[in-house]
Amino acid sequence: MATSRSLTSFSLFLAKPTSVPLRKPPLPFYSPLQRFVSISASQSSSVGALYGRGNAPSIPTAAVATTDSATGAPQIDSPPSAPPPQEPEYMVLPTNESSNHLLRVRHTCAHVMAMAVQKLFPEAKVTIGPWIDNGFYYDFDMEPLTDRDLKRIKKEMDRIIARNLPLVREEVSRDEAQRRIMAVNEPYKIEILESIKEDPITIYHIGDEWWDLCAGPHVESTGNINKKAVELESVAGAYWRGDQMKRMLQRIYGTAWENEEQLKAYLHFKEEAKRRDHRRLGQDLDLFSIQDEAGGGLVFWHPKGSIIRHIIEDSWKKTHIEHGYDLLYTPHVGKEDLWKISGHLDFYRENMFDQMKIEDEHYQLRPMNCPFHVLAYKRKLNSYRDLPIRVAELGTVYRYECSGSLHGLFRVRGFTQDDAHIFCLEDQIKDEIRGVLDLTEEILLQFGFSRYEVNLSTRPEKYVGDDDIWEKATSALKDALDDKGWPYQIDEGGGAFYGPKIDLKIEDALRRKWQCSTIQVDFNLPQRFDITYVDSNTERKRPIMIHRAVLGSLERFFGVLIEHYAGDFPLWLSPTQVRVLPVTNTQLEFCNEVAGKLKRNGIRVEVCHGERLPKLIRNAEKQKIPLMAVVGPKETETQTVTVRSRFSGELGTLETEDFISSIKSAIEKRRSF
Repeated sequence: MATSRSLTSFSLFLAKPTSVPLRKPPLPFYSPLQRFVSISASQSSSVGALYGRGNAPSIPTAAVATTDSATGAPQIDSPPSAPPPQEPEYMVLPTNESSNHLLRVRHTCAHVMAMAVQKLFPEAKVTIGPWIDNGFYYDFDMEPLTDRDLKRIKKEMDRIIARNLPLVREEVSRDEAQRRIMAVNEPYKIEILESIKEDPITIYHIGDEWWDLCAGPHVESTGNINKKAVELESVAGAYWRGDQMKRMLQRIYGTAWENEEQLKAYLHFKEEAKRRDHRRLGQDLDLFSIQDEAGGGLVFWHPKGSIIRHIIEDSWKKTHIEHGYDLLYTPHVGKEDLWKISGHLDFYRENMFDQMKIEDEHYQLRPMNCPFHVLAYKRKLNSYRDLPIRVAELGTVYRYECSGSLHGLFRVRGFTQDDAHIFCLEDQIKDEIRGVLDLTEEILLQFGFSRYEVNLSTRPEKYVGDDDIWEKATSALKDALDDKGWPYQIDEGGGAFYGPKIDLKIEDALRRKWQCSTIQVDFNLPQRFDITYVDSNTERKRPIMIHRAVLGSLERFFGVLIEHYAGDFPLWLSPTQVRVLPVTNTQLEFCNEVAGKLKRNGIRVEVCHGERLPKLIRNAEKQKIPLMAVVGPKETETQTVTVRSRFSGELGTLETEDFISSIKSAIEKRRSF
């Protein structure tokens, strides 16, 4: 049975070298994190045009270093310089939301695939087959499939498409639908039928050979599908109804587009996303790992990854202090009663780990930081003159996730939120929200993110708090966004039950959208914890509480950074900024002197030796080191270094002090060398 509701949507762009002016993509877009969405180019160099020379992926080099017999200086023979990348044109690929025809094609492809599977594997039982953001899938109860099976299924699909069979809608009674399902022995369809509440029951036929319970929509005939724009991608295991206690099914994923050009663009995007996959790069660059011995979803930050985290945290703390926040450190566990008061045990229990018993009391690993921040506020009686009070914490939280849902740094069981809460008066909401927007922009710009999608979610059907305060809070959020000048969409009824919110998705180098920043007004926790302030009439009043995060989870944000830069971090953020390379071990002593001077100036440096210079250079390229300082006999004599930039090529010979000064300037201005 296919669903009549799209799960998610996203947009893709194809970069092509062109002299035509850029077509600006419409906004906003939404790209779910676990789908492959990327920009691609017909030439690898054009990918760099997306995000500037400073972040462009390096071109594989075959540089060979020799020593000049006359001067003793290292001579680095570089490959010919690539022409500067042309500004790419972005071709917007259609989505299910923008193209009803594409949605119908994808939905029909799911049915065609199911028909093909049952022709080839008559024992296979069908379950559900919806369209999804980049194609379709269908779940089958059958023996495990191989890549060879996928090729056979695709050929059978092509034959069905070529026959131009009509898609015919039929309405039947519930009893008739049940009779037909029983006749073809499809037990999963019986369960699906029981879940359908509307009558009559609709069935779609492909010709007179195959049918499925379905609400539609579909194309008129299989001939409306371009078989060259359809591809089967993979097979995965999926539990029936997502329940681990039920049978494991075979899920076949496919992608479908309106024409071959769109399919090729999508496949380019997918390959570029694969090249940037943070899980692979995290291993290749030795940034982080998840160790089976410790447990799934628990992240080990390696020395190089820890350096980047340290930079992120230091920058975050400095910016927050400048914006009037006080920093907190709060416990990782709390008494069970705390989570009863907050409501988490009632509404969030499935995402919480089991409790632990300590001296006849039950404690809980915290899934969120907010109750602790409320207690920090409540420790003393506050006056209206004290408000707003802004507190912030890089707080580690723990949430239960099924092992099947864990995904690198994007979905883990223990992570650190850049959490903050503001306690303010009603008439301070707008100014505080505007301040959060300014702070968010400042922090995200530091890491190279300047394009956003913004959504404002308003009051849902079920909510807490008075209508009047909801209206005031929502208006304050709108006014703050209008003052900021950011375009935004309104998600009517999409707010949390405890207050309206703003969600911000950042756009990376591949123009994917990542949900990171959120601002939420909360009328619930102040009431549950009975927090107050004393107003000008010495009466107790309840403050407004604002939850906000800029980066979201540090682990997830780090994963986004890795993929945004393809592991090619800018100089200021790179864990190793300079690698000093001797031509021979004779220059090793001077190399260590150079490295010592760099370290004393706060520059992250390492000396590598023991291999021939060409291999040392190749290794530095593979590890994406921004700068190499090559030292030969001449450099040792003149106290200089020959500098090679990963982004700019060979830069010539510099005195050590000039080299240090230039690096410090580039780091301070956050530009490439």
